Amino acid sequence: MKRRIDDMNALQAGASHDEALEKEHEESTKVKNIQTVEIGRFEVDTWYFSPFPDEYAQQRKLYICEFTLKYMKRRSTYLAHCEREQSRQPPGQLIYRCDAPPLRRECLAAGMEQPKQLSVFEINGSDSKVYCQCLCLLAKLFLDHKTLYYDVDPFLFYVLCEVGADGGHRIAGYFSKEKTSSEHNNIACILVLPQHQRKGYSKLLIDCAYQISIREAKVGSPEKPLSDLGLLSFRSYWTQILLQTLSDHRGNLSVKEISMMTSITTDDIISTLQSLNLIKYWKGQHVISVSPKIVDEHLKLHPPGTSLRCDPSKLTWQPPAEDALDK
Repeated sequence: MKRRIDDMNALQAGASHDEALEKEHEESTKVKNIQTVEIGRFEVDTWYFSPFPDEYAQQRKLYICEFTLKYMKRRSTYLAHCEREQSRQPPGQLIYRCDAPPLRRECLAAGMEQPKQLSVFEINGSDSKVYCQCLCLLAKLFLDHKTLYYDVDPFLFYVLCEVGADGGHRIAGYFSKEKTSSEHNNIACILVLPQHQRKGYSKLLIDCAYQISIREAKVGSPEKPLSDLGLLSFRSYWTQILLQTLSDHRGNLSVKEISMMTSITTDDIISTLQSLNLIKYWKGQHVISVSPKIVDEHLKLHPPGTSLRCDPSKLTWQPPAEDALDK
């Protein structure tokens, strides 16, 4: 039995683009033809235009394989594809696996199946072009301001999957990042698919991006501008991380020291602490002004234990050789 997901909440961190792509984007988003997509057991209403090839863009409904992300016009073609398709997971390298937390009561009430595990795959846009292009086209259905569709070579994609009892890895969300970013961005675009909202996956993806930055010994930040929802999500994550870090060190840290420990940029640290009134500008520099008691009071309002996090001990990702990034 199909379940229609009407309440969608897509998270966007933006994407780099030039004027030509921006103009194309503005023109193409005027009309939304594809109304729904069927992906696995879910039928999901779309939000925005996505530049699928013409013969597919004219369809009101598309069928999408939850493993390969290939899109089809007819249900019969889709069912035949599912019968013969052997792949049960994304391409690329498995970099993270953990036990799946219990689903919330409302998710179970909606008929969601409890996954056994969660996994994250790193996929090189140069190595798996078709999969990554299909991923971008799917994501555009739920992201308003996204212009990366086909030129996937400069990007890495990190796909979060739910692992079912049958061993299949079904996509729940993803984030992308440029292989080389002059702006030190560690996230270009991020999305949790509508049917997997309210499971804590956005925080898991954000934390995964920062854990990778920590292993790279680099600071990182999502591409700007952030959507309103994106800013709320990242600000919530930064708040929890910064408060926990200050609590662990009794508040005796500088902005630069926190940045080195967390890989959060100094700008993001300052703006977050300013929103909490925990930082002052004194004699030409920002100084953290906080007592352990005040930190503890804030932690009660933003308890870190309530969010799903990336366990560093389960993250197998290691920095690649420099020449590998050029591929």
